[in-house]
Amino acid sequence: GILVWALLLGVALKHAPASTKTMITDFSDGLSQIVRWVIHLAPFGIMGLVFNSIATSGLASLLQYGKLLGLLLGAMAFMALVVNPIIAFIMMRQNPYPLVFRCLKRSGITAFFTRSSAANIPVNMELCEELGLDKDMYSVSIPLGATINMAGAAITISVLTLAAVHTLGIQVDFGTALILSILSAVSACGASGVAGGSLLLIPLACSLFGIPNEVAMQVVGVGFVIGVIQDSVETGLNSSTDALFTAVAEFAQWRREGKKIVINKEVNL
Repeated sequence: GILVWALLLGVALKHAPASTKTMITDFSDGLSQIVRWVIHLAPFGIMGLVFNSIATSGLASLLQYGKLLGLLLGAMAFMALVVNPIIAFIMMRQNPYPLVFRCLKRSGITAFFTRSSAANIPVNMELCEELGLDKDMYSVSIPLGATINMAGAAITISVLTLAAVHTLGIQVDFGTALILSILSAVSACGASGVAGGSLLLIPLACSLFGIPNEVAMQVVGVGFVIGVIQDSVETGLNSSTDALFTAVAEFAQWRREGKKIVINKEVNL
């Protein structure tokens, strides 16, 4: 309901005076700053959660965090190295891995350390220029992708929500899991651009299973515990995919026009 009203409000205010738009922008920036404050203070709360968990369950509880982190990283690796190449192959009808690996190397590694898709926009723009893409196209798709292309965030929301569901002993059928995946993908489009922003959408996904906010926020706390690695890999996947699919879309057009696709000097597709 909130997302629908937000969309309707955005359409209604499309022709609002500049002063109104400025006020809304300032209000949005203020909310983003509050989110940053919360995330910056989160380590203190996480320290308490970890201490309580270790005091209750012992050091063995840390192993469970490791398993969860491994699952998240495995799912993201599967997306980057299997799902994305399949989509790219369907569009280009040629070996997609030279392009996939170049995007991961140039964009993904940088995004891994910045942990911000927005901060990685200049890197993706430069990569698109090196690939010889149309500037009129990638100057729109790259900033747009940095905002709404959140495959890694969708994985994080889905996996952590299902982890909470499994812990509570709730049975999940395939249809419900599919709905959760769709909900996560749509919700991820509105994820905050700050580090760890996707974790704040977990309570929304947990509400699908009737999980109270108190429990959902504990899941968010677990996410912050593993967030240093998880969020870095998530951002790397998100940002590299922006460049990848921008290139794939244009290369698919080149293929239809009979033009030769050149990824770099060493690899010709």
